[in-house]
Amino acid sequence: MKNLYKILIAFIGVLAVSCNADAVDERPVLDAVTAPEITAPATGQNYILDVEKAGEEAAKFTWSAAEYSTSVSVKYTLLIDKKGGDFTAAKTLGTTANGVKEVSVLVKDLNQAAIDLGGKPEVAAMYDVKIKSDVAGGFAQVSKGIITISVTPYVGKVDYNFSDWYLVGDATASGWDNNKGNQILFRSGTNANEYTFTGYFKKGYFKAIKNLGNWAPMYGGSAGSLVYRGTEADQDPPSIEIPADGYYKFKMDVQKLTYTLDPYAAGAGAATYSTVGIIGSATSKGWDASTPMVKSTFNAHVWTLGVTSLNDGEVKFRANDAWDVSWGGKTPFSGGGTGDNIPVAKSKYVIYFNDLDGSYLMIPNQ
Repeated sequence: MKNLYKILIAFIGVLAVSCNADAVDERPVLDAVTAPEITAPATGQNYILDVEKAGEEAAKFTWSAAEYSTSVSVKYTLLIDKKGGDFTAAKTLGTTANGVKEVSVLVKDLNQAAIDLGGKPEVAAMYDVKIKSDVAGGFAQVSKGIITISVTPYVGKVDYNFSDWYLVGDATASGWDNNKGNQILFRSGTNANEYTFTGYFKKGYFKAIKNLGNWAPMYGGSAGSLVYRGTEADQDPPSIEIPADGYYKFKMDVQKLTYTLDPYAAGAGAATYSTVGIIGSATSKGWDASTPMVKSTFNAHVWTLGVTSLNDGEVKFRANDAWDVSWGGKTPFSGGGTGDNIPVAKSKYVIYFNDLDGSYLMIPNQ
């Protein structure tokens, strides 16, 4: 009886193995049959992108179905490369799953892809577009046909929800001219209501104006209290007095309506530099060379750089085209006082820097 059981068990085992082997042999083999092809838009389309429509659809791409030897769930990837590229550095415009054969590409996404592929803002360039299919990451098929489109990208706007304030008065660089190279105040990187300027003042008086060429909005004050003038119809606030030529640190808080003005003894003996420049991955020269700034003729520690295109990346400030003395910060647009790389979003900027305290101000969308 025991031998009979053993024979029966062995027979069942052989039968199971045989069935499993038959199942493996009978499994369908997946083969790629026909690659997908883009059906719209037609080749030769021209896209002039508008930053005001960044969130809208730039184009809807459609394509024919990829064919495989059996019914499977297909993923599609829409790819773009510069004209004549081999697509090894292509950018993805969109993906779909479960066999969906169309994708809407937003203006901002087409714009970023064009920029990433070397496109220059406001300059038309040609790009090739392909569609690729795959199944679970394998069995890839890439369209044999290519459509070529023209794309004119934009620089892009960066959200900048801050106010800037400028000095005016006979104690400052511009005198009482409200639109003559007025010294800007440096805004705190962590408190948008706090503004400072550390530097040279002449004996005299000053106020702060918001818009160059206008006398309101304005701040004046006395005895540490700010006085606000909203319109030119409002009463003119008192001027803040500088008792003698020299270096001072002025700080105002537009929420608390307070200010401080203190002598800055370190200013008179502070090192001066022949050059100060910006450097970093956000600049056209990368980390290889500085872009020089312009030194103030009134304040030897204040530097400016006119409208300058920067990319997504980082920057720092450094003196004398060397790394012996450099400055940085942790916050975009404004801050200072640390050795960190300053984060930058792609835009055009006007840039201000103060080498006495490392304060910087970068105003985008110029």
